[in-house]
Amino acid sequence: QVQLEESGGGSALIGESLRLTCTGRTLNRPGMGWFRQAPGKSREYVASIAWHGAGDRVADSVKGRFTISKGGDENSVILQMNKLYPEDTATYYCVAGDAAAEVRNGQNLIWGQGIQVTVSS
Repeated sequence: QVQLEESGGGSALIGESLRLTCTGRTLNRPGMGWFRQAPGKSREYVASIAWHGAGDRVADSVKGRFTISKGGDENSVILQMNKLYPEDTATYYCVAGDAAAEVRNGQNLIWGQGIQVTVSS
């Protein structure tokens, strides 16, 4: 059973950076990634990564600004968020799935409780 815990959220100004970390046991869920949900909006896919290959991808909305990577302990996943905009304000959810493709498709996912990211001027 995978238990996902997010950390590293908080507030930032436009153009600043935040680093989110997700920890959890993922041996049976080799796909991991991140979704986000802003108030009044639906959840949207942000990034995904596969444990058995490079497999890292980010959504077009954050391409060039966000990167996803494995943590040094191989038991965590990192979302590095650079050049933040107010539109990035949302609750960010760590997710785990059977494959990175399933994370991107949002199917059969285990969800963390979410962590708040707020970007302001």
